[in-house]
Amino acid sequence: MSLRIVVTVKYVPDATGDRHFADDLTVDRDDVDGLLSELDEYAVEQALQIAENSDDDVEVTVLTIGPEDAKDALRKALSMGADKAVHVEDDDLHGTDAIGTSLVLAKAIEKAGYDLVISGMASTDGTMGVVPALVAERLGVPQVTLLSEVSVEDGVVKGRRDGDAASEQLEAQLPAIVSVTDQSGEARYPSFKGIMAAKKKPVQSWDLSDLDIEAEEVGLDGAFTKVEAANERPARTAGTIVKDEGEGGKQLAEFLAGQKFI
Repeated sequence: MSLRIVVTVKYVPDATGDRHFADDLTVDRDDVDGLLSELDEYAVEQALQIAENSDDDVEVTVLTIGPEDAKDALRKALSMGADKAVHVEDDDLHGTDAIGTSLVLAKAIEKAGYDLVISGMASTDGTMGVVPALVAERLGVPQVTLLSEVSVEDGVVKGRRDGDAASEQLEAQLPAIVSVTDQSGEARYPSFKGIMAAKKKPVQSWDLSDLDIEAEEVGLDGAFTKVEAANERPARTAGTIVKDEGEGGKQLAEFLAGQKFI
């Protein structure tokens, strides 16, 4: 038997960089370095672990939507051990929201072919965490989200979802979509051998026409959600210094009360 796993990954602005909005109130991606979303690295890791622990022939495809530079995210995933990649790139995708993204992903996943889709719990830029559920709805397959542990056996995906008070054991028949949390296992570092091998692995490029999607369905014009206004974060100001000359405790309490911390 064979098992086709598609891992959805995202090329995101580096959270340590100085991020800004462009004139159209989308993130100015030209003004900050990008990278593979850290939370998606856990999804890649789980796909690779399933492949390593399976007796079946497993193929791991990584899929991303984004500009030319998004190939860097794919190369990182390929260097970790994924087999091939798909890059959906189209100028009309600029400004696409989560609902539009789910449409593009669903169409691309169908075109690529899949038995199991694995996603991170959320992207590190949007942090909405809704795309796996939206994609599952579009594909008409079960979703098993926010897993701390995942495995596949006899056509069934199984996993553990940890809550504040209890843990749940969940399962679904394939085809299915799962998302994994940052508690699912540390993602591996690409080896030098893996980095060199990634340069020879296939990366397919598709645009909207390849997926039978009209430009009006995505992008800013097709978005259900938009940023209406944004202001620069105010510059840091000097903090209040309380000198303890016998009344320090009282002054500190008054300061905290004034800020409504107590």
